[in-house]
Amino acid sequence: MLRAGPRLGGVRVLAIDGPSGSGKSTFAAAVVAELRSQGVSTALVSTDDFATWDDPVAWWPRLAEGVLDRLARGEPGRYRRMDWTSGQPRPGDWIHVPLPRVLVLEGVSAGRASMRLRLSCLCWLPGPDPATRLDRAVSRDGEASRPQLRAWQDFERGWFAVDGTRRHADLERA
Repeated sequence: MLRAGPRLGGVRVLAIDGPSGSGKSTFAAAVVAELRSQGVSTALVSTDDFATWDDPVAWWPRLAEGVLDRLARGEPGRYRRMDWTSGQPRPGDWIHVPLPRVLVLEGVSAGRASMRLRLSCLCWLPGPDPATRLDRAVSRDGEASRPQLRAWQDFERGWFAVDGTRRHADLERA
């Protein structure tokens, strides 16, 4: 799956991207489990730990400075995840990212244009139709999130069209 060698210092990066409700988190967890079962040191970072309704993608510098740049220098990464337990995002726990052989970066915008030169592989998950994806996301996040998730789907449709994420994917998984 990781066709290219390390491009983030000595770390290979697999980005798993696609619209909300497409199965990215489930697929990423399976990939991480498989790699670890083969003895490959693997870290998982989700863009959900950074994004908020009001800031769907502009948080990227926090990820770059706290994790990507540090891993590229051969150092462990660190970031503060968003805590959604109150229903509103607020800074939560600090997450430590040990220096892995493979970093699985999962979530909307993980394969963004500014990251592509550092990726060893970009996997696109299109998921089913938007209504089914919305129902999946609402099932995960709760009925109260439906209006925000609809707005999120509108945003990501535009984001992916401008960013060209899908057409740059190394592979696509239905």
